[in-house]
Amino acid sequence: MSHRPTDWHILDLDKDPTPGWATMRRFQAAVRAALAIAVLTVLVAVAAPAHAADPSVSTQAAHLVSRLRTGPVYVTDQLPREIPRSTAPAFAEVAMRTGVPTYVLVLPLWSTGGRTLLDAVHDRLGRDGLYVLIDESGVTDAAAYGVRAPTDDAVTVSLYELPYDAGPLRSFQRFAEVVAQGPERAADRAEAAREKYDAGNEPADMYIGPSDRENQSLLTGIALTAVPLSILILVPYVRRWRRRLPGAQARQRPVRRARAWILPTVALLSAAAIAATAPTVFDQTRSSAAPTPTPDDLTARADRVAAGLKQDPVYADPESPQLLDARQRARLHDRIRAFARSDGGGPVYAALVPQLPEDESAGDSELFAAAVHHRVGKDGVYVVADPFNGTIDVFNHGLRLDSIDLYFDLPESIAYGNEAAAEADDHLMAERLDRLMTHLDKSPRTEEPEALSDPAPAPNPRTATTLPRLYSGEVWPGLFMGAVVVMMLFVVMSGALGMIARTLRRRSPEPAQSLPLSQPSAPSTRFLRRTARTELRALERSFTTHPPDSASAAHTRAADCREAAMLLAGVNGDTDRFADTATATTDPATLVALIVLARAGRAALAGDVEDRVCGVNPLHGPAETRRDVRVSATERNRRRWLPVCTRCLNAAIAEPSSVPALLLTLPAPSGGDNGRVPYYEAGGPLAAVRDGVPQLVRRVREAMLTAR
Repeated sequence: MSHRPTDWHILDLDKDPTPGWATMRRFQAAVRAALAIAVLTVLVAVAAPAHAADPSVSTQAAHLVSRLRTGPVYVTDQLPREIPRSTAPAFAEVAMRTGVPTYVLVLPLWSTGGRTLLDAVHDRLGRDGLYVLIDESGVTDAAAYGVRAPTDDAVTVSLYELPYDAGPLRSFQRFAEVVAQGPERAADRAEAAREKYDAGNEPADMYIGPSDRENQSLLTGIALTAVPLSILILVPYVRRWRRRLPGAQARQRPVRRARAWILPTVALLSAAAIAATAPTVFDQTRSSAAPTPTPDDLTARADRVAAGLKQDPVYADPESPQLLDARQRARLHDRIRAFARSDGGGPVYAALVPQLPEDESAGDSELFAAAVHHRVGKDGVYVVADPFNGTIDVFNHGLRLDSIDLYFDLPESIAYGNEAAAEADDHLMAERLDRLMTHLDKSPRTEEPEALSDPAPAPNPRTATTLPRLYSGEVWPGLFMGAVVVMMLFVVMSGALGMIARTLRRRSPEPAQSLPLSQPSAPSTRFLRRTARTELRALERSFTTHPPDSASAAHTRAADCREAAMLLAGVNGDTDRFADTATATTDPATLVALIVLARAGRAALAGDVEDRVCGVNPLHGPAETRRDVRVSATERNRRRWLPVCTRCLNAAIAEPSSVPALLLTLPAPSGGDNGRVPYYEAGGPLAAVRDGVPQLVRRVREAMLTAR
């Protein structure tokens, strides 16, 4: 069977039956090589990560890989106030709990590139494991390479189970805990945390701020004065109010001395209890989870930047976006050298380093520049360009330049840029630095070198997160406010209780017989005023609720007593505030006369027409008989024929020497002996009470007619 030549040649290309086949074989080999190169190029292009073309990510990844080769945890030196570098061992200890090789990168929030940065670091480091990215708030991203770890669920749990102020270390601890639990339990926990958060059950804050501590101090101060004063002022007031309510049977007598110490003691104990328990209730001592940085933590970044500037006048932070390419850096170097050779010029040091509130200078670029200048040890113009917000600050240290002009009058197009700079990723930093060098070339020179004064130091990070003591600051205004609160509460309470009392009196009139008699021998003016007000109110209620028969002797006696009381008090006609108006006087004798008249009037309305009251003490009530009694302890032979009540009669029979102690004495108008006098020597119509109630009524009328 014959074969087609083409079939043979296709099956046996390695044979060379004729000399022309050598050229064809070389051509086929070249085609194969070209195809292989093309395929390899495509595969490399597809497999290569997108971040390889980003010089910023490449530079940052190279810097971080060089640090991770010395240890599995890298903590930036740009956040000493929030995450000091000295916390790296603590992060390393937590990383060992995950159960897999773990590499931790602690970087500022804005400089983290997420999964792209982790991919680049892993590619360069060439080690499989769990890569975790942490910023000021906590764990932000994680990726597992060659190991099994529930990274997404762990990040979710650390985000939703902890409050925002828990701190990076505590967030990483929660992350490592979930990773160690395995994928299944981690997924369940993440779902539960997400559902709880979506339902509005956010975790409570772990720390309070200085303003919260001020509120706590203010509240403590208010409680320290409001509670004791409320006990001392409001409690006695409520007690007196209750005694005046209809149906109250409390005896109208002064507070016994034996119990006078109870309220002050309770008030003092309440203040002591508040003072002792407030620090245990408000026991917070720190306002943040940030650890206290060491001195090395606070100088690490300035040392790093200064060391870089000693080698190159343009220092770009390797952890930040790279805003200058090689050509732009070369031009900036040329401009710096030209300025150094100019008249009045000198060295220029440009640091492209972010200024953050968490750094050692608390975001103060002037303070940072001063620290770098001190470490570089050379005078010059120090430029701080922030790759994060794009600002440029210039500080003259020792050159013949106008420092004030550079500090305050730097053109905004250089210091802050225009709209185009704000929208550009690189903030047009190269162009603006070039304009800055032109501005320096044109800046006026001074005769002598100038330098800015030393800036104020940054807040002490060792005390910045320490809360003030509870008993400081706002506690003193709180003490005053507590007294004001009690006064306001007293005004409101007195008004409310007054309205309640008037309503109860209208609805539940008090019977005349329900008011007990008061029988002190040496009453105070305050006591007499309170008793007179109570008796007169009872008399008015008796007239209102039990209208008597106008033709009866009881009505005539009650009306005479009421009229005499009104004349004695200077009240013309009926009035709703008769009792308050009548007791406005401070004359003790007048108050006793009002009490006797009010009681006699109420007794008459009740059917008991009293003609005589006790002549030893009219407050004792009706007299039973008359007797010759000795009322003076110093004059043994002086006796008086007086009406006496049962109590005084028994005393006169059993122990006559005890009767002088029962005699009613009143504060003397002009001092008198020991400041008190017998009631019948106090002046006014009261002396006539010894001759009976009708005589007292007649003397009151005569005194009023004489006064007119």
